[in-house]
Formats: sequence, C-alpha cells, structure tokens
Amino acid sequence: MTAIEEKPEAAPVPEGHVRLTIDGVEVIAPKGELLIRTAERLGTVIPRFCDHPLLDPAGACRQCLVEVEMGGRPMPKPQASCTITVADGMVVKTQRTSPVADKAQQGVMELLLINHPLDCPVCDKGGECPLQNQAMGHGRPDSRFREPKRTFAKPIPVSTQVLLDRERCVLCQRCTRFSDQIAGDPFIEMLERGAMQQVGIAEGRPFQSYFSGNTIQICPVGALTSAAYRFRARPFDLVSTPSVCEHCAVGCATRTDWRRGKVMRRLAGNDPEVNEEWNCDKGRFAFRYASAADRFTRPMVRDAKTGELAPASWTDALRIAADGLAKARDGKGAAVLTGGRLTVEDAYAYAKFARIALRTNDIDFRARPHSAEELAFLSSTVVGVTPDSGGVTFAGLEAAPAVLCVAFEPEEEAPVVFLRLRKAARTGRTKVFHIGQWTSPAVEKSFGTLLSCVPGGEAAAVAGLAGHAPDIHDALSAGGAVIMVGERAATVPGLLTAVLALSAQTGAKIAWVPRRAGERGALDAGAVPNLLPGGRLVDDVSARAEVGHVWGLEPGALPTEPGRDTTQILTALAGGELDGLLIGGVDPHDLPDPELARRALAGAGFVVSLELRPSAATAHADVVLPVAPAVEKSGSYLNWEGRRRRFAITLEQTGALADCRVLDTLAVEMDVDLFTQTPEAAAADLERLRGAVPRAAAAPSVLPAQPVLPRSDTQVLLATWHQLLDNGSLQVDEPHLAGTARPVVARLSANTARVLGVDGAATVTVATERGSITVPVQHADLPDGVVWLPTNSGPSAVRSVLGAVHGDVVSVTEGPAT
Repeated sequence: MTAIEEKPEAAPVPEGHVRLTIDGVEVIAPKGELLIRTAERLGTVIPRFCDHPLLDPAGACRQCLVEVEMGGRPMPKPQASCTITVADGMVVKTQRTSPVADKAQQGVMELLLINHPLDCPVCDKGGECPLQNQAMGHGRPDSRFREPKRTFAKPIPVSTQVLLDRERCVLCQRCTRFSDQIAGDPFIEMLERGAMQQVGIAEGRPFQSYFSGNTIQICPVGALTSAAYRFRARPFDLVSTPSVCEHCAVGCATRTDWRRGKVMRRLAGNDPEVNEEWNCDKGRFAFRYASAADRFTRPMVRDAKTGELAPASWTDALRIAADGLAKARDGKGAAVLTGGRLTVEDAYAYAKFARIALRTNDIDFRARPHSAEELAFLSSTVVGVTPDSGGVTFAGLEAAPAVLCVAFEPEEEAPVVFLRLRKAARTGRTKVFHIGQWTSPAVEKSFGTLLSCVPGGEAAAVAGLAGHAPDIHDALSAGGAVIMVGERAATVPGLLTAVLALSAQTGAKIAWVPRRAGERGALDAGAVPNLLPGGRLVDDVSARAEVGHVWGLEPGALPTEPGRDTTQILTALAGGELDGLLIGGVDPHDLPDPELARRALAGAGFVVSLELRPSAATAHADVVLPVAPAVEKSGSYLNWEGRRRRFAITLEQTGALADCRVLDTLAVEMDVDLFTQTPEAAAADLERLRGAVPRAAAAPSVLPAQPVLPRSDTQVLLATWHQLLDNGSLQVDEPHLAGTARPVVARLSANTARVLGVDGAATVTVATERGSITVPVQHADLPDGVVWLPTNSGPSAVRSVLGAVHGDVVSVTEGPAT
C-alpha cells in the first residue's frame, strides 16, 4: 500500500494576529496592519503615491489596487491596499500574480498622467521621482488620451521657501495630511472639487510652519519644490552623505547632498529612534553659513602698530597665540569659554586644554543665562545619563502617560521633540502640560494644558503643583511620566530644585533639553568648572588621580578647586583678575550680560578666538584661528537623550581644521600634548575616561524666590524665549528661510494693555535703563503685569539691547505710529 502523505500542520497563529495569503504565500500579520505593509514585509512592493507609513491612510491615488478574496468570495472590484486591513483567511493577489490588479494599476497610472506635464528634463524631482519610476514599472507604453493637457500658471509661492507647480500634482494629499496630522499647521489644503481640485494655501490662514520642507521631500512628484534648490542641480549630479543636524539638541539624522565641494541641499534622514523621517526647516535649509563670504580662511593676528587684524601664517599665529596664553597663564591666569555648538570631540579638547595647557578649571560651555543651581542640577542629575542607563528617550516620550514642560518651548527650542509630543498627544496616549506664560502654538498643537504663571513664578508653580493642580500631580505619578526642563530654568531661582522635588514625589523621569546641539556633549566632556571628563568632580582626589593617570600627568598636576562659571570668568576679566581668554564659537550677544562681556573682552590682556565667521568677539581678539564647520569635519554630538550621534566628514580636503586639531597644535606650541590631532583621536582618548561616575554631585537646594515686583505703573515683568528662526549666526545667507520666521511682536494681556495705556496702540516700546525695543503689539492670554518678547528676533535683541533676561522688570509705553 502507498503511504498517505500527511499535510503538515500550519504554524499556530499568535494572539492578536491573523493568517492570510498573499500571492500564494501564507503570512501571519498583526491585526489591524494595513495590507500594503504586510506585503512589504513579504518582499512585495505595491506601487503607491498617497501612502506613507507615518501618515493616516487616505486612499487618494488608487495606485495600490489589488485583488482581495474573503471567505472564498472575491470582492467585486480591486481594493486599495493602503486602506484595507488584514483579516483572517484573506486571499490577496497583487500585480505580480493578478492580471486584473496589474491592469487596474496601469489604468490608474494612465489617468494620473492625463494632465501631468512632460517636463521631466527640467523638473527638480527628475531622477528621484516615484511617478517616473512607477510609470516605467506599472504604466502603459502609450496613452489613449490626445487632448491638450491642463495648465496652470507656475510656480505659485506657497511661502518664500516652498514653490507649487499645480499641474504636476497627482492629488495624493501627502502634503495636506502632513500639515494637518504631523505639524498641526494651517499650511496647505485641498481646494475646489472634481476636475478642478488642487492644492492651495489655506484661506485666511497665514503660512507659518517650521516643518514645511518635509512636504517637499515626501511629495511623490515635482509639485512642491524648494525655492533655494530649484533648478540648481539634478539628483544624479550629487553626492549624498549621511550627516547629523548641528542646530539643536535633537540630533536629527540628515542627508547632505553636495557637488563640486558645495552643499546643494539637505534632507531629513530616516531614523525611527530619533527624528523618524522628519526635520525642521532650520535643519533642512540653514547650511549656507559654512560658505558665507566673510568666513575666516586664514589665521588673523592683530598688528601691534595699526591695531588691526591682519592675515598670518599658521606657524606665526600659533606661536603668538601660545606665547600670549602662556604669559597670561603664568600671570593672573587664563580661562576658556566654549559655547554650546561644539562636537563632543572638540569640547573634550577644550576641556583638556584648559586643565593641562592653562592649568585651570575656569571653563564653561554655557554661553547663555546660567546659574550655580543649574550647574549643581546638571552635575547631579544629567551628566552621564543615556538611553542605556534608563534615561528618557523619544520612544519613552511617545509612550508617556503625561509630560510636563517646564521653562521649555518645544516647537521653538527642539522642534522634533515637539513633533513627537504632538504625535503622542494626538493618539490620546499622552497628556501634555506646560508651565509658561501664554498659550503658544506649541501648547495648542500639542493639545496641551497651560499652567500660567508670571515670569520667575515657575518655581512656586512647580512646588505647589500638588495643591493647586492635583490632577496634574496625579498624572505625573503614573509610571513612565516625564518632566522636560529647558535651559530657561536657569534664570528662575529654585526652579530646578523644585523640579527635582516633584520628580521625587511622583516618580516622573527628568529630561533636560538645551537649545544647542553641543551642550549635552560639552557637559559630559568636562567643559564646565566643576567636572572633569566623564562626570568626575574636580574636587574628588581619586577622580583627579584617575584622569591624571589616563592623561599621563604627574600626580597632583591637575588643578584641585572648582573653577569660575561664565559670568564669573567675565567679571574676573573685566576686573583685571584674569589676564587671558581662549574663546571658541561664542557670540557675546548670546550671553546674559553682553555689556559685561564687552568690558571683559576689552579688559583682557590677551584673547585667542577660534571662529568660523566674525562676531562681536573678533573686535577684541589678538589672534583669530579659523576652524571647520560641521560639514567639513567628522565627530559626534550627544543629543538631549544622551544618545551619541556620530557623523563622517562631508566635504573633504577643504583645508579647514577641526577645533580639536587646532587646540592640539596650539598645545604643542606650549609644550603640552593633548593627543587630539583628529576627531577620531580625541574620541578614542575620551573613551578611556568613560564609565561610571565616581561620585555623585550634590543636588541643588535653592528655595523658590518671589518674582521681582515692578516699581511703577509703567513697569511689568519680562517673559522671553528664543524663536526657532531668529537672528542666529548659523542662519545667515538664507533669505528664503528667513521669510517664514514668525512675526516679531510684543504680547500683552488686554487688561495689562489698558492699565499701561497702550490699548489700541499699534506698537509698544519696551525699555530698561540700557536701551529700548519698539515692535508691534498683540494681545494674548498672558498673566496681568507681563510682557513677552522674542529673545533675539529682528529688532527684539533682548539681552544686547535691554540687558535683560526672563523675569526681569521692564517698562512698556506706547510706541511711535507705524
């Protein structure tokens, strides 16, 4: 007898999954998964235009049609695989096995091309166009339509940086869905109906989106193009290099496209753990600062006779710089100010140079308002935290039941953090709370709840949360809740202490989110007055011994006492208590008191500045040493999570040197070896100091201070923070980007305007004894007795003009008529 072959048993279906068949292959998929995603996992690519994995399904283009059979009965016509979810027993035939599906896809392609212009040779999308690719793979060789194509005037400037060619649009709705779902901006929408339907600007709503460049990238045709890139290059002319954005503490993955030694454009990279597939317009468009006409390309030395900076050779400039710094070190001492835009490797080189070459702990990266309380907070709570050590991550943020933003404006200071907050809140998983002054766009678009307080009152608001907002306190007590703290907290005495206490009460994790890309890395690299690399305290004998051993120093060679912070360094320079200063990428106008910075630089005996372009520090520098921008060096940033974001050099052989290389050579001139000749060497040297922090620093303990009270009827408290697009030095030569910056206005409550006598005024003048700022005025839901100004936008340069920071007293009067 012939043995009967038993059919092998099918694999069991896990709970929450279904079994279906695609092109004759059985597959198990999670319930609710879109059919097009299941096919992708199987290796079958179904053509599509409207589908995007991060957008809600739309079924707008109908290009992804497939045959579907349920319960042995085929559906009457092909179905859009981007909108139908998998079901148990479903049988699917894609274009690979179904002539019906293949014919349907060809028919849809033919319809999409009826009015599409034949301008591929001049279209910016040519060479990387999904429509081109899919027309070749899933279209017919000839069209049956011979009628004249519909045309529109083109291009339409949707904004100063996004141009629209309506006749190329296939109405996939990717751009409008991104605007509505991801960014939450009134950007563009579908207008008209039927054959006249087209994409247009939202009627009566101003274009203000920090994320509009993403619509260019996800457009599957050439309908949306960049004003800065249009007709500049073709994709096959370009070399693409993976890179990391240098503009904020998110550390977005990006792709830099360049040709003949010049960056042509920058796109968002795909990194699901950080920025997914998005980035902000600043990260996308602000890259021309590296090729600005006034960039330093040669060292400059101040001529003793004329008092002017003159070009010099590297040999002469380094010798003069070394002699001057050595003389200052051996006199009253020299200090280091680095700023917050350095890579980890460069920050480490500055930290090592300060300790070995200058023999000082007078070093600080905080070129902004800061405090001793903040330094204690960073030393006790932030340094050394990484995703691997249980720190807050983007994934944790998205899964958090509640997020409290304290002194942190996410859309302005870390835009992709805002996108993740909005995503979490939009799904209903996360409740977002903001402690601030007014209902900003970030509060609205994150579906947030505002806890309004006066500037300087944030500490009391956090400390009293259990009493005046018990529901929020309870929400933060749920597992996985997060407290996000911005750098503005340093201006409010007691706020960081109150945040630590709230975390201890509720169990919520703390995430510190600075504005600049290099601040978190500089902290871990030891570019602060009380920490050595790796978070080791400078007053810890064993920590000093360990670092000294790794650096090959004699016992006791490292300075033993914590150094001065930024303000103390500037005060000491202005008072003649220090002789020299090494400054790296610091704009004095960013400092809390630019006037003190000017006096300090003028009073310093010797100043060496490592710079990319001229700044206010250049006028006082004795030696200027040019350094490479991010695109011309390799290195890494440490983002707000503590995640290492490495990048390779993009433009090679430009002759530009990284800060770490310049400092290594300068140190050799001072008879010291840093071993930071390259970023890779600096990273390897720092790696030897990584590991457990030897001793935890003491947490801050500062009582909340009462806000300063105005002394006259015209005085109010100042609330201020940076806008994303402002007067920043890395945004030069970007007129298209600058055109989409938010309006520069002062904001007051209606009642405050009446009390001040400026109700109905078109402009107001905000003043201190230092100076005044006149800008248009708008009413907002601020607390009474408060005025808000952007920190550094247009004429509103709060620190350099007013000499004021968040929480200071200013006067408000009616400004001149416009």
